[in-house]
Amino acid sequence: MADNSFNNTVESLFKGMDSFITTKTVVGDAIHIGDTIILPLVDVSFGVAAGAFSQEKKNNGKNIPAMIIRGGTSKGVYLLKSDLPEECEKWDAILLKMMGSPDKKQIDGLGGSQSVTSKVAIVNKSERADADVDYTFAQVSVDKPIVSYKGNCGNISSGVGPFAIEKGLIDTKEGTTPVRIYNTNTDKIIVADVKTKNGEVVYEGDFGIAGVPGTASPIRLKFMDPAGTLGKGLLPTGHAVDVLEVPGFGTVEVSIIDAANPLVFARAKDLGLTGKELPDELNADPEKLELLEKVRGVAAVKLGLIDDYAKSAWETPGIPKMTFVAEPESYVNMEGKEIKKEEIDLLSRMMSMQKTHPSYAMTGAMCTAAAVVVKGSIVNQMCADDIDTQFIRIGHPGGILECGVDYRESDEKLDIQDTFGFRTANLIMDGTVRNCFNE
Repeated sequence: MADNSFNNTVESLFKGMDSFITTKTVVGDAIHIGDTIILPLVDVSFGVAAGAFSQEKKNNGKNIPAMIIRGGTSKGVYLLKSDLPEECEKWDAILLKMMGSPDKKQIDGLGGSQSVTSKVAIVNKSERADADVDYTFAQVSVDKPIVSYKGNCGNISSGVGPFAIEKGLIDTKEGTTPVRIYNTNTDKIIVADVKTKNGEVVYEGDFGIAGVPGTASPIRLKFMDPAGTLGKGLLPTGHAVDVLEVPGFGTVEVSIIDAANPLVFARAKDLGLTGKELPDELNADPEKLELLEKVRGVAAVKLGLIDDYAKSAWETPGIPKMTFVAEPESYVNMEGKEIKKEEIDLLSRMMSMQKTHPSYAMTGAMCTAAAVVVKGSIVNQMCADDIDTQFIRIGHPGGILECGVDYRESDEKLDIQDTFGFRTANLIMDGTVRNCFNE
C-alpha cells in the first residue's frame, strides 16, 4: 500500500513536469546510470505547493524589483523608473498598493505607518550633461489614497547615490564617488559624496545623526542653487515677512522661504507653542494640528498652489512645509536626552503630512539654513547675530542637525549658492515586491 502511494505521487509529479519539459528544454540525450535516468535540462524551475514552474509565469507582469533603503531619518522604497509603466498616471495605484495605503497601519505593504517611512524614490540614468541620474520623489500618504510628487525629501535623497551605485548606473571612484542627482520635483541638482571601496558602497562608519541609532558612513549632500523650486525665487511672495489672516484664529506673521523645498516659518509663541514640543505631545492635540494645517493652507493659497486653504491636505499635502521656530532653549529630546541651550542655534519643529516630523527633513534643514541669512526673516530673528553660517545647529525632536549655507550679498541682493549637510544611509533589503499591478 505504501509503495503504491509513493508510486502514485511520483507519477503525478512527473506528469506535472510534462508541461514544461519539451524539446526546447531538453538539451541532450538521456544518461542511464543503473536504475537512474538523468535528463540534461536548461532554464527550468518549479515550485512546490505554490507558485509557478517558470520565472516568467511567476512574475506574470505584477512584480517589481525594489530596494528598501534608510536615507537619513527616513526610510523608503527605491525603484528604477524602467520597472514602472511608461504611463505616469499608473504610478499612484502601484505605489499605494506597494506601501499598503490607505491604512493607518499599512499592514499589507512596505510602509511603516508614518510619513517618514512611506516614501518612494524613482531613479533612472540621466541624459542631462550636469547630472548622473534623475530622481523623482513620491510621498505616499499613510491613511489617504494620495501620492504627492510636489517637493523633494532630502533624507530620501541621501539614499539615491548608494542606490544608483548598487544598480550600476554610474562608475565608482576609490574612496569617494560624487553622484550628481537631478531632482525632477524641484528642478534642482544635488551632489552626494558617497564612500566607496572596490566598486561598492561603504555603509559602515563612525558617523552618527540624530534620530537614527548607531553609526554609519557619512554622505555629504550639497544642494546646488537651491532657491526657487516654485519658479518664484528665494522669497516667492517678495517679502521676508508676510502677515496671514488665519480663519478662526487671527493674524500670524510668517516667512515663506523657498530653498530645496518651500517652507512657511512662524514663531512658536505666536501659535501658543514653545518650540520644545515632542511629536507625541503635539500629535495628541487636534486643535493645534488643525491650527498648524490652517496656517500652512493659507500660505499655500498665497503661493498660488490652491484656491481654498481647506483643500491643502488633499491637493498640496507636502508643500509648503509648516515649521515653527523659537530662540535656543534647553529641552529633552525623544530619547530622553537633554539638549542644552548652548548646543543649538535655533529651536525648530516641522510638520509632515499633517503630523509632527519625528526629527527634521533634510530639505527643511536646507531651507532653514537659507532662511538664517535672509535679513529680517523670522528664522533670522531667532538666531544670534554672530551665528556661524557654515555650522548651523538646529534643535529638533530627535536631537541636533548641523548644516550650512554658502551665499553672496551684493547691492542688497542675496544669492544662495548652495546649502549642505551630512546624512547616512543603509541598504536594508534588495528584492522583489509582488503583485504590484496588473497590465
